[in-house]
Amino acid sequence: MFTWSFWILAVWFVVNAIWMWFDLDNQQLQKTFAWINVVAIVWGFWAFYGAASVASLSGWFQVLNWLNVILAATQFYFGYRNLSQHKTA
Repeated sequence: MFTWSFWILAVWFVVNAIWMWFDLDNQQLQKTFAWINVVAIVWGFWAFYGAASVASLSGWFQVLNWLNVILAATQFYFGYRNLSQHKTA
């Protein structure tokens, strides 16, 4: 469970990060990805602390979990920011 959770979350992180950066002004997409990322974070930390770990992936799994936290925070910022203050007249 530890290994396949890591690889699913790793692929999700890459797809999520790439798609997010190409559509920063789409607030609905950012919100959706942020909330899906919250589920991925809970799953990631649950798998890291609850499953029997694989020593070679343990450090990378922890890094991936914290990168997902940072990515989700960034997505929440872009999803819930007020776009009217960023537009010029």
